[in-house]
Amino acid sequence: MPAEPCPSCKAQYSAEAIEDALKTCPGCGHHYRMEPVERISYLTDPGTFHEFSANLRSLNPIDLSGYEEKLSEAEAKSQMKDAVITGTCLIEGRALILGLMSFAFMGGSMGSVVGEKVSRALLKAAEERLPLVIYTTSGGARMQEGIFSLLQMAKTSSAAAELDKAGVPFFLVLCDPTTGGVTASFAMLADITLAEPGALIGFAGPRVIEGTIRANLPEGFQRAEFQQERGFVDLIVPRQDQRRILARLLDLHNYLPLPGSVPEEVER
Repeated sequence: MPAEPCPSCKAQYSAEAIEDALKTCPGCGHHYRMEPVERISYLTDPGTFHEFSANLRSLNPIDLSGYEEKLSEAEAKSQMKDAVITGTCLIEGRALILGLMSFAFMGGSMGSVVGEKVSRALLKAAEERLPLVIYTTSGGARMQEGIFSLLQMAKTSSAAAELDKAGVPFFLVLCDPTTGGVTASFAMLADITLAEPGALIGFAGPRVIEGTIRANLPEGFQRAEFQQERGFVDLIVPRQDQRRILARLLDLHNYLPLPGSVPEEVER
């Protein structure tokens, strides 16, 4: 059976052809959204990803009616406990910490658990002197947690400052979409910022911005290509090249972990 028409070129390809192309359009290269388990499959050396902070689950800090049910639905839909997973792994033999966000879990929103897991990854990278790569996709702060979600912006930014102070490389890959409080915090604090082609990257939506500044916005101003032209993105990297480029970036930084700093499971 053919897949739905490509959102960009309108061509139709089979689901198998799109999967074989790492969930991109074989014709125009349009990047469909991808979940963490799929990224682990094409990015990491087989069998080397070991998750940490796996058992953290969101509570209902402001006693919002129906929030527990939404969390349960999101878990069932995404097969994840929250909107990010973190772990140690190897990419072409290079040891690192990898964080991967999921838009399928409540739009990749950053609540207290996402903020805690990202902060732990940043601090673990600093402590163990392992480079960190995070793939972001998010609609912003999880407003069902009120002020607790907004506090995660400061929390993750503070942890990113500790990583910078330690001199450990931090790479980010911005995926479609990366918006709101995630963009306004750790997603813009990496040493090198990559993006997938066509990814939506911004803070507020176009209509909100136009209503605020009372001016027309240029076409595609929140897309990765526009952001690269203006220096917010260093390099746009198609999915098929990401493993090679990330390995090369680690080599260019000439980063070697201190003796004994690589977790035992990664060494194996």
